[in-house]
Amino acid sequence: MAHDPVDSPHPFAEQATTAPTARTVGELRSSGHELRSLRQELRDNLLAALREGRDPWPGMHGLQATVIPQLERAILAGHDIVLLGERGQGKTRLLRSLVGLLDEWSPVLDGSELGEHPYQPITVESRRRADELGEDLPVTWRHRDERYAEKLATPDTSVGDLIGDVDPMRVAEGRRLGDPETIHFGLIPRSHRGIVAVNELPDLAERIQVAMLNVMEERDIQIRGYVLRLPLDVLVVASANPEDYTNRGRIITPLKDRFGAEIRTHYPVELIDEMAVIRQEADLVAEVPDVLVEILARFTRGLRESSSVDQRSGVSARFSIAGAETVAASALHRATVRGEEDPVARLVDIDTAVDVLGGKVELEAGEEGRGEEILTHLLRLATVEAVREHLRGVDLAPLVTALEEGASVATGERVTAAEMLQALPDLGDDGALYDRLAAALDAESPGARAGAVELALEGLFLARKVGKESSAGATVYG
Repeated sequence: MAHDPVDSPHPFAEQATTAPTARTVGELRSSGHELRSLRQELRDNLLAALREGRDPWPGMHGLQATVIPQLERAILAGHDIVLLGERGQGKTRLLRSLVGLLDEWSPVLDGSELGEHPYQPITVESRRRADELGEDLPVTWRHRDERYAEKLATPDTSVGDLIGDVDPMRVAEGRRLGDPETIHFGLIPRSHRGIVAVNELPDLAERIQVAMLNVMEERDIQIRGYVLRLPLDVLVVASANPEDYTNRGRIITPLKDRFGAEIRTHYPVELIDEMAVIRQEADLVAEVPDVLVEILARFTRGLRESSSVDQRSGVSARFSIAGAETVAASALHRATVRGEEDPVARLVDIDTAVDVLGGKVELEAGEEGRGEEILTHLLRLATVEAVREHLRGVDLAPLVTALEEGASVATGERVTAAEMLQALPDLGDDGALYDRLAAALDAESPGARAGAVELALEGLFLARKVGKESSAGATVYG
């Protein structure tokens, strides 16, 4: 989901990282290496991972009982795959995780344009070299990361980009126009014995999709009237937004028919999975307590359920990830300006996120101009839910009484945790209530303790038990 690049460790990472030593076809045969098709390779490695209890899909939260089983069955069946889902559901990340099912190292003909297997050359040039050199044909090794290619479909993508085209420079060198060696191969042939992913497939012009038909079924390529019988061994995977799938763009029917598996993705169903995605993907420059991550997760889920938000476009996981990063940045800014040693985000910092996240949400027609109002309302609901979840057993009556008797608590973007804690009203219990608040939220540092009190005060305000005044980045409860 959301930050799509797969940068978390994969369970296959414990394998040796040094390439095998065979450097000729003869040495490769002597080593006992056997040729397997790409689909057999993926199938064998997936089955091995399942038998050993390893997770082949690291970092994919909330999809284990729905999407993952479908994907695994598609791989075992040897199908090309298209993932359908709204933005920010981790489609690209899921496709990239397929790399982990490839052998860590695979042999290729040294100098081969298409990465051909030494036992099975498919181009004219490679077959000629194989005939000439025999067992001395040079071999090199390719890491699995090099066997995955990705293309973002855009309207200006050409047939040459994906399939190939005649190279005028090679023709100018004196080759005949019909000579196969005049062809410059595109992304899909160059992914021979590997995986090629096309993101946002419906955005491809229909004539470009037509060019993929032979590759998907007959596994050969056609370029400017020339048919090259290349037995390509490539897995084609794609992603698409269902809205684009039916309206803005479409996957032509013959191409849809060639994808053996069409899998629907979804946003995390459980709150804990939503929080796990934020923690995994967000690059936080300051400490963000779990309760704030939970509020952001609840906030995002509330937007996905709101009738004021256009659910056809979805609310991406990038929304909550960007929110967490903004909250952390706000804490770091305050710590730098005011000289705090350890920056810790507090509830007041979430308000800064609302100011910059509005552009990530598309509202329904008729709701224009109410974006800030809708986001603020849903953020308050998320805060109330978090307060009920974590502070339901804490008696806040002494704090309410102190505020009713004239005390006040000042906080804000520029108020440090130490300043806020020092100015808290004396409740006559030696700070026992504040300790209970900190314990309820596992708040140990001064910043986290101040955040716990701030959450309690906001909960009291939203329950209409205390007042609140905000202006110019300062907030006073009283």
